Amino acid sequence: MTIATAGQAAPPAMTLASWAKLLLLGAIWGGSFFFARVAVAEIAPLTLVLFRVAIAAIALHVYLALRGPSFALAFPMAGSFVVLAILNNVIPFSLIFAGQTEMGAGLASVLNATTPFWTILVANAVTQDEKFSRNKVLGILLGILGTAVMVGPGVLAGLGGPVWPKFALIGASLSYAFAVIFARRFKALPPVLVAAGQLTASTFIMIPVVLFWSGPSGLFAASPPVWAAVFALALVSTAFAYILFFGLVGSAGATNASLVTLVVPVSALLLGFLFLGERLEIFEVAGMLLIALGLVTIDGRLFKRR
Repeated sequence: MTIATAGQAAPPAMTLASWAKLLLLGAIWGGSFFFARVAVAEIAPLTLVLFRVAIAAIALHVYLALRGPSFALAFPMAGSFVVLAILNNVIPFSLIFAGQTEMGAGLASVLNATTPFWTILVANAVTQDEKFSRNKVLGILLGILGTAVMVGPGVLAGLGGPVWPKFALIGASLSYAFAVIFARRFKALPPVLVAAGQLTASTFIMIPVVLFWSGPSGLFAASPPVWAAVFALALVSTAFAYILFFGLVGSAGATNASLVTLVVPVSALLLGFLFLGERLEIFEVAGMLLIALGLVTIDGRLFKRR
């Protein structure tokens, strides 16, 4: 294992503001699993990807037209936005939505929580300032273990059935890992421009894919509750969430930003407890505590004080 040393570039730090953004982003993306589960009941996975990125892109362009900055600043990096769109939207969204047609949310959240593990491997190989550290590796492993404990019997129940949905979710996590490392090159641009550029490129990619795969018939045939879920997914869990996410990548680094996938399943459970009256089981609380311990370990400040 390569351990970061004083001779290497200093790794990006997580400030209190960064942790607050991470927790807010985790709460927002925790709700996205619910919206997606509702939407895929009536909308094909690839079509849902198109609606999600297109509605989010339109919303961000309206915002930029009213408040700025000019989207023209993104034009010189158009090719890079296409790559980012493929890695961060097209591939993972398609794989996750497809996997959710055959897999419960419990196992899906555990596999999604492996994203920081893959990210730290990629970052260690290709970056100078985000190398392995003992705290990061131990904290990420604690977080993944905590996610598995928190889901509990849901993990075992999800182990049956076809194998391909599991590989689909792992593939999505790998794609996210490469995407968050690639997103580092956009640090000079405002986060809202990066989000708009990525989602615009994703929209142009997905339009011909959906028309070729599904055709235009029945494209808008979903029921009103499903459309409500689609708009929530696009506006809150995509447009607004990606502004937060790219801001976090710029200020805290790729590996730290990927930690949001450890927060997502916790927020999903807490949202169900607070707003849907769902019970919290002992194993769920134990898993949350393990995830919290993992995040505290990654942060490291508590241990330095001691």
